[in-house]
Amino acid sequence: MRLEKVVSKALKQVNDDSYVLSLMVSKRANELSKGSEPKIELKKNHNLKNPDIALMEIAEGLIKLETIS
Repeated sequence: MRLEKVVSKALKQVNDDSYVLSLMVSKRANELSKGSEPKIELKKNHNLKNPDIALMEIAEGLIKLETIS
């Protein structure tokens, strides 16, 4: 999926609040960098960075603000 569509879908998940989205992406990317398992299926040789994965998880509704520590 194109990045613009992912961002648009993720923004809908947070009521179009880009500030909340940026906080969520940051916190989830940090969790991923500390070893948390991605909640989306990734191809074996993916070249996605942690913020990309976090954004995709949020867009799919797998991560909510309440679930991020």
